[in-house]
Amino acid sequence: MRMVMTMAGAALAASMAVPAAAKPAMQTPTAAQFVAKAGASDLFERREGQLMTSSTNPDVRAFAQRMITDHTKSTDMVKAAAKADGMNPATPTLNPMQQRDLAALKAAKGTARDRLYIQQQKPAHQKALALMQSYAHSGKAMHLKQAAAKIAPMVQSHIDMLNKMKM
Repeated sequence: MRMVMTMAGAALAASMAVPAAAKPAMQTPTAAQFVAKAGASDLFERREGQLMTSSTNPDVRAFAQRMITDHTKSTDMVKAAAKADGMNPATPTLNPMQQRDLAALKAAKGTARDRLYIQQQKPAHQKALALMQSYAHSGKAMHLKQAAAKIAPMVQSHIDMLNKMKM
């Protein structure tokens, strides 16, 4: 037993000794990739929010309405920033996973739909937060970088709201 613990300790120490530069990091998207991903994320949030404004759960309904409002605002912020950075942003489209999630949500009913919505929103917002933080930290387009920094706290507030919801 002592030998196993020693070997495990040595393995842990070796893994901690790997320099930070050798560890994989999230690659910062290009400005165009950032705009496309942010647009798809916002579109997904608004479409799911629109479906869920009919929920019988007042907390879910209020959250859904907030998603429509806030993600419309963040879309406008990203579009304005992209234009200020000399870009002409394309109309956003959902990625295949977002399309599948939206279809599954449309098919669900009642409280199962509410639960699915919250389950889908948690990872969607985690990805959105990572995107905003990454671009705010390492992005190259100044106005997009500033917009991402302003949007990140809003996305974090959505995560906080999701974590408080009882489902």
